[in-house]
Amino acid sequence: MSSILDQIFAAKRIEVQARRKVIAPEAIAAAAARAPKPSPFAEALRARKPAVIAEIKRASPSKGDIMPGLDPAQVARDYAAAGAAAISVLTDVHFKGSLDDLRAARAAVELPVLCKDFILDPYQVFEARAAGADCVLLIVAMLKTGQLRSLAALARELKMAALVEVHDADELRIAESIGSELIGINNRDLHTFVTDLAVTERVLGRYEGSALIVAESGIETPADICRLYAAGARAFLIGESLLRGGAPRETLSGLIATASVE
Repeated sequence: MSSILDQIFAAKRIEVQARRKVIAPEAIAAAAARAPKPSPFAEALRARKPAVIAEIKRASPSKGDIMPGLDPAQVARDYAAAGAAAISVLTDVHFKGSLDDLRAARAAVELPVLCKDFILDPYQVFEARAAGADCVLLIVAMLKTGQLRSLAALARELKMAALVEVHDADELRIAESIGSELIGINNRDLHTFVTDLAVTERVLGRYEGSALIVAESGIETPADICRLYAAGARAFLIGESLLRGGAPRETLSGLIATASVE
């Protein structure tokens, strides 16, 4: 039986091929070249403590709708007002997202924006830049090392950051081997969607590199942030727990105010 990630990967390849027929690769590359200069993503994370990448996420394949009626522009403004270091926008259709959500968030705030999707084709990197993204997510589990290196190089060429996502020590070594400056550790297993904060602790157990580490998924409380900061994470990608109650500004503001990290 194929995993959730395998199913998404197969669907994504078909989806990207369909989009290529609507807008030619040459046209999307030209649109990316015309887009305003990207904002420095890693620098924005280093400037905050704790640094929260607050996520706009409409739904989850495993849990359904998260915040019915979500307005991406308003949520982005709420996150900015609450002290987010950056915004993540989940643009994948399996999560009911789209690049329109990213465009709306980009127009609403000046914070750097991450395009969070299942990227496997250079076309998607150009799409993200054309939509105003300052950073793209690259998932080691989805890509061969050569593909990963090539997509990261394209992001750099477009003056974007690449958040390279790993789930175990072997994937961390791959991320390091391509010179990743931003490494995300996903506490959610994308094959099963099981979440465990101990993943970050295990992966960073012997880590001595210089990349800025972003802990992703399952982060809900100030204690979670402090725990992961102690393990070596310096930024925290949080979405679902900020949105579930329908008050993202108040929830994020309280989380940042009470998460004491040194």
